[in-house]
Amino acid sequence: MTNQHHGIFALVCFISSILVWIPNIVFKVATPLVLLIFIIPVIGLVFAILGKKIWLIVGNVVMFFSFFILMAVGYIINS
Repeated sequence: MTNQHHGIFALVCFISSILVWIPNIVFKVATPLVLLIFIIPVIGLVFAILGKKIWLIVGNVVMFFSFFILMAVGYIINS
């Protein structure tokens, strides 16, 4: 595999981890799919490191911690 393929796979993982949040944030429907947020970005992070794509590394790390970020924002808004 080339670095370009690794970058594409990392981008797919990044976009799919964003799509996992849509039912929870937009439609306000709690789905167990949000638990994939702990698996998909890790796979994307590995591919981003192999592809040496800094912006995909940062994006996948942010998506991995997005659950905790959104929980903190929710607590701040509700307090």
